[in-house]
Amino acid sequence: MKIDRLIGILSVLLQEEKTTAPELAKRFEVSKRTINRDIEDLCKAGIPICTAQGAGGGISIMDGYRMDRTILTSKDMQMILAGLRSLDSVSGSKYYVQLMEKIQAGSSEFITGRDCILIDLSSWYRDSLAPKIETIQDAIGDRHLIRFRYYAPSGESERTVEPYYLIFQWSNWYLWGWCRKRKDFRLFKLNRMDKVRETDKIFECRNVSVPDLSNKKIFPGEIKVKALFEADQKWRLVEEFGSKCFTEQDDGRLLFTADYTDMDNLIAWIMTFGDKAEVLEPIETREKIAYMVQKMTTIYK
Repeated sequence: MKIDRLIGILSVLLQEEKTTAPELAKRFEVSKRTINRDIEDLCKAGIPICTAQGAGGGISIMDGYRMDRTILTSKDMQMILAGLRSLDSVSGSKYYVQLMEKIQAGSSEFITGRDCILIDLSSWYRDSLAPKIETIQDAIGDRHLIRFRYYAPSGESERTVEPYYLIFQWSNWYLWGWCRKRKDFRLFKLNRMDKVRETDKIFECRNVSVPDLSNKKIFPGEIKVKALFEADQKWRLVEEFGSKCFTEQDDGRLLFTADYTDMDNLIAWIMTFGDKAEVLEPIETREKIAYMVQKMTTIYK
């Protein structure tokens, strides 16, 4: 992808005193003409690049702009590599690590010791997620609209979206973009998106900031929950809500209190505990669970 190559070229120029178009073309596996266009694009972006013809000539960045490589320590480079490997775990390829290897050529002194952090962002859905992520990445870079079918609790619909950010949060992948149907920014879960395709229609980029995805913003917690759990479910409560979400009762059960956003999700979560949990509040939740249990009893009796 062009944006990755531009970042790679800039990194090489920041680390090396001078290089040439043929060397860059070989390193990034493209033609010399492509490299010349990339250098021109970097210049248009405000990077002070100097080119000199003839013997001893080459491509370099103006003195005073180059970053001292000693700013990056071995630990810094290990963190960068860990992040790049995590991106490869999503795509199932070695693209980002290969890119980093090209960037760090001649800088092996920064990569010492053994890895201590391994991040794997892959999931059971990697085979279906990877093509979506690649399509959305290309569309973001090209400023092209994307279209897809979206499956939401309210039903199915066709969406046309201006894509701005791919986000990994809450153990899932999301797209943040301007929905032409809703006339507003929306967060779309990639697992609910089907037939994702990049169009050839260019959109004018909006003045969009990084979305606020804090728990308080996305999950306002309007439902006050109080429930009792059996003691052997402590590990689940600690894993999902932390060790301060409950107090131990005299009979050994755990009094759980928390704020929840969605009633249906709350009921679905409580039901996964079977007879190991009893909702005390809100009363509406108790009534809905009782009704569901009655229907299930009719089905399975």
